Amino acid sequence: MDVFETIAARYSVRGYKRDPVNDETVQRVLEAARQAPTAANRQPFRLVVVHTRGNEEQLSRVYNRAWFVQAPLVIGVVAVPGEAWRRSDDKPYDEVDATIAMDHLVLAATSLGLGTCWIAAFDPAAAREVLGLPDEVEPIAFTPLGYPDKEPTRTSRRPLNELVKYERW
Repeated sequence: MDVFETIAARYSVRGYKRDPVNDETVQRVLEAARQAPTAANRQPFRLVVVHTRGNEEQLSRVYNRAWFVQAPLVIGVVAVPGEAWRRSDDKPYDEVDATIAMDHLVLAATSLGLGTCWIAAFDPAAAREVLGLPDEVEPIAFTPLGYPDKEPTRTSRRPLNELVKYERW
């Protein structure tokens, strides 16, 4: 699948098979996140991989949807503000960089036939506790990682002419 096919094929999966994802495939997905571009190549993010089996109750505290723990894995992307590059107006880029890494992870998973669902509506306090996060890092997003249990569903997108401006606003 080329990159444009992968982008078009990606969708938010809300139902997963319990089939395991082999370690080599997981490593390929994680490597795609590692290769993501980050400001000044600082890579101010970490990926926390959690096996769902035996952790369903704890993970459900993070995001309480049954399908969240159906997949064999859940991956959390965590920003590390202390490692972030800062723009001249002091805007830190750790959250931007973490989300770029998540996007690379999601697209790599799609290209390998895996499903994901970008989740930002999680409980940050529960995420900190369940993942054992230190105070100096920030949970940004989560995704289950596994094989979809049904055919894809598509959502509509706004037309390009509503999203793109040329030269000025």
